[in-house]
Amino acid sequence: MSLLISTPAVDSFAVPYSGLSSENLIRWAKQEFGDQLAVSTSFGIQSSVTLKLVTDVMPEIPVIWVDTGYLHEETHRYADQLTSQLNLNLHVYRSPISPIEMEARFGKLWDSDEVADLNLYDQIRKVEPMQRALDDLDVRGWISGLRSSQTQYRQKLPPIKRSGSRYRIYPILEWTNRDTYQFMQRHDLPQHPLFEQGYVTVGDQHSSRPFRLDDTDERDTRFRGLNQECGLHL
Repeated sequence: MSLLISTPAVDSFAVPYSGLSSENLIRWAKQEFGDQLAVSTSFGIQSSVTLKLVTDVMPEIPVIWVDTGYLHEETHRYADQLTSQLNLNLHVYRSPISPIEMEARFGKLWDSDEVADLNLYDQIRKVEPMQRALDDLDVRGWISGLRSSQTQYRQKLPPIKRSGSRYRIYPILEWTNRDTYQFMQRHDLPQHPLFEQGYVTVGDQHSSRPFRLDDTDERDTRFRGLNQECGLHL
């Protein structure tokens, strides 16, 4: 099976992706996009897996991290730990609107039950900084650690997806939680500090919580389950 992709540099070419390993998908992306390839991270529960896979192939690849201004203290410590251990070429981006200014103008958007307010929050704190990072770094290929089991939207994603003039590459799309755990064990990768407190996914401190027995999905622990996608990957 193959995926036909058109790029500005190449009219069309086929990428065989059925059974293609994560490492080979990353090597393909390196060959195709070169220094216009970047990887994003949230320094979340399983972020170390994608970062390790990618930097083993491209040690100097730009690593984009959007700091919302509301991240847990533990996430910042984890970011420092992984940056040191993997020698990451880290590029940190933040919204030009400070948290205090945003709250003064719009209130605490994350407390709203209106999806439109949650989307505005995501646009200000996440989407705009990420778009600026991709533009600043002249990114044509964007590697991300999305997995199909995380949301309904991600279940439908292919390993490579065109988005405007850019291409998104998902090397661990079909990995399970067990796959990621075993990979972390084999490569002696540290766990996020909040994992031991029951977090299965970590976002901002005001809108993420530990997993509960009555939760049906791990994304129920983010924004009260009202909004599965933050907008970065749509």
